[in-house]
Amino acid sequence: MSDAGNGYKEPPKLKTKGVEAVDKALRIMSLFGRGANRLSLGDISERTGLVKSSALRLLVSLQKAGYLTMTPDKLYIVGPEAFRVGHIYQQTFSLEGIVRPVLKKMVDETRESASFFRREGNKRVCVFREDCDQLLREHVAEGDAVDIDRGAAGHVLTDYDDLRGDTPATLDVLHEIPVASVGERGPGIGGISVPIFAASGEILGALVISGPSMRFTEERMQEMSPLILAAAASIGEALGSEFYSAWPMRL
Repeated sequence: MSDAGNGYKEPPKLKTKGVEAVDKALRIMSLFGRGANRLSLGDISERTGLVKSSALRLLVSLQKAGYLTMTPDKLYIVGPEAFRVGHIYQQTFSLEGIVRPVLKKMVDETRESASFFRREGNKRVCVFREDCDQLLREHVAEGDAVDIDRGAAGHVLTDYDDLRGDTPATLDVLHEIPVASVGERGPGIGGISVPIFAASGEILGALVISGPSMRFTEERMQEMSPLILAAAASIGEALGSEFYSAWPMRL
């Protein structure tokens, strides 16, 4: 049995009976994604068929464990523990095999550091990172969280999350990117960033080239723009996304 409205699919029947409360909690977690990044108690109750009092008790347990977080406006979002578990899974997931070689190639071509960020609530988390060999560089480690409202990647994750990656982007949209930011996240930091989409359409994260602002002049960012766009097109093609299909270059 499946629930087409929220993407939830019941697991296959097992000989050993599971714990009903755990099954219900996991069903709540399965609601997030596919455009449903923030859900109210009412949304969760309606989509799972649970009465609000039962849903609330499960939500409290998920919050205590760090799998969900409540925003100031009383909406639930995925919490940091879910990211930690996802990161373990991601070590064997194909996304790293697709993204990391592209990051390394961008570092070789630009001699600047390259990263892939994902949004986690009001933060953006560095999932993959490749550092350049220059002595003066921006220092970010995989797993580091940065405020979402600053920097090129932050603007990409907030400004492009309403676009779809399962259809080709218009040339007007492609001409708007990469997004550039100099001195915004810190007085000595510059960067350019583009969005990465899944084949199903939702935004997966932001690809970034970053470094000291003194090297991120307007001319230099113009030189790096086709490189990061080609990199994004290469990743999108590998993931089955149509967003960059109008972009003629490939790595």
